[in-house]
Amino acid sequence: MGLRHEKVIAALKREISNIVHHELRDSRLGFVTIMRVELTSDLRYARVYFSVLGGEREQKLTRDALESAKAFIRCLIAQRVKLRFTPDISFKLDHSAEYSIRIEEKLDKIKEQREGS
Repeated sequence: MGLRHEKVIAALKREISNIVHHELRDSRLGFVTIMRVELTSDLRYARVYFSVLGGEREQKLTRDALESAKAFIRCLIAQRVKLRFTPDISFKLDHSAEYSIRIEEKLDKIKEQREGS
């Protein structure tokens, strides 16, 4: 992808993160982090990956809060990011942080076993 595409991705990630942290007032939102944004080549569809600190319940509540605020977020993006078309947004839970933690725990166990031998 080109430089413009990468700049749009960075702008979307920054604005969505800012909106979620400073402008959404939904009690269902947990400690959420916008991890990355994937954007189609025509800039019409954006998939926003997020992670939430907590268990399944917090993840579901946060996903529901983001889905219900999708139109509001898209409206603010249209005002702040100068694009011909404002991309349709979909939110997806990012499990990479959990995966990294599990790998680190396994590596720690292996290290303890080697030191114990």
